[in-house]
Amino acid sequence: MTTQDPRIAVRRSSLADGRELIYFDDADTVLGPERALDERELDPRPATAHMRQDPLTGDWISIAANRQNRMFLPPAHLDPLSPQSPGNPSEIPSVYDVAVFENKSPSFGPGLADDVAADASADAITAAAAARLAETRTIGIERSLPSIGRCEVVCFSPEHEGSFGTQSVSRARTVIEAWAHRTAELSALPGVQQVFPFENRGEAIGVTLGHPHGQIYSYPYVTPRTQRLLDAIDDYGPTLVADHIARELDGPRVLIRGEHWSAFVPFAARWPIEVHLVPHRHVPDLAETTLDERDELARVYLRLLRGIDALYHTPTPYIAGWHQAPVHERRDEVRLTLQLTSPRRAADKLKFLAGSEAAMGAWIGDVTPEAQAEALRAAIERVHV
Repeated sequence: MTTQDPRIAVRRSSLADGRELIYFDDADTVLGPERALDERELDPRPATAHMRQDPLTGDWISIAANRQNRMFLPPAHLDPLSPQSPGNPSEIPSVYDVAVFENKSPSFGPGLADDVAADASADAITAAAAARLAETRTIGIERSLPSIGRCEVVCFSPEHEGSFGTQSVSRARTVIEAWAHRTAELSALPGVQQVFPFENRGEAIGVTLGHPHGQIYSYPYVTPRTQRLLDAIDDYGPTLVADHIARELDGPRVLIRGEHWSAFVPFAARWPIEVHLVPHRHVPDLAETTLDERDELARVYLRLLRGIDALYHTPTPYIAGWHQAPVHERRDEVRLTLQLTSPRRAADKLKFLAGSEAAMGAWIGDVTPEAQAEALRAAIERVHV
C-alpha cells in the first residue's frame, strides 16, 4: 500500500472539459487551501487514439494525430502551464506549488479498458489484466488496438523557466510525492500495464514547452525496453537486476552513495552522459518507496542534476525517466531505476542517432563510461544542495 506524506496536501479539482487536475502543496507552502475554478469554454476531448503493431518486432505504435497541433515554445505571457491570468487562459486555473493534470493531447487515453464490471472480484480483475497483456504480445498482420491509458503533465513550478534541478529541496520532495501518488492511482486504472514518469529537458531533446515540467505515461502494454529486460531475466535468472546493481555499486563508476540511494554510470553506457539512480533495497516502483527514501531522493537527485549541469558552461539537455516494474507481473524481479541520458558529448557537440543506432539499434559509445564517471564525480563535488 502506498504511504502518503501527511506534510504534503493533495487537493483535487477538474478542468472545464472534465480532465482531472490535482494540486500538491509543498510541506512549507505559503498557499491557502482554496483554488480557483476553470471557467474556460473548451472543445470536447479528442477521441482515444489507436495503436498499430509492427509484426516484425511486436512493437506497438500509437497513432495520436491530435498531438500534431500542440503548442510549440510559446512566449512567457502565453505559457499554458502557468497559472491563469486575464491575458493567459492557461491549463491551470489557480496558483500552485506542483500541479498534475490530464494531457489535452494524449498519446494514450482518455479511454480505458471496459471489459470488467465495476463490482468484479479481484480474481476477475487479475484474469482480465492477464488477457489484455497476452493480447498485446500476440503477433499478427495489421493488428490494431485502442490506445487506452492516460497521459498526465506534472508541473514542477508556476515559474515559466527552469527544470527539476532548479527547484528547492522542498519542491523536489513535493514532485517526488506526486510521482508516487500518481504511480499508485494510475496503476489501478483498468488496462494500464506500466507507468512511466519522465522529464525531457532542453530544446536539443525536442522540448516544446520551456516551463519546468515532466510527464507520466500510462501504457496499455509492457514497453519494449522493459520486455527486453524480462527476456534477459528469463535467460539469466530472477536475481539479474539485483546482481547487476550490486556489481555496479561495488565498482569504479559510482557517483553518489547515500543511505537509501546511489547513482552510477553503467558499465555499458550507450550515451555520452548516462547515469542510473537506484534504491538500495528492492522497490518495484515509486509508490512503494518509504517517506525516508523519498526525503533522501529529493537531495540526491538534485545533487546529481546540478552536477550534470556543472559539467559545462551551459545547461545540459537530458531525458530522465523512471523505469518501474510492470503493474501486473515480475514485481519481485524488476527494480525501480532512474535512467538519465544526454546526447551531449562535449561542450559544443551532440551525439545524433545515425545509421547504426537508429536503424539497427547497434550502439557505438563516444566516451568511455569510466572517463565520464570521473568527470561527473568532479562536477558533482562542485555543487551544493
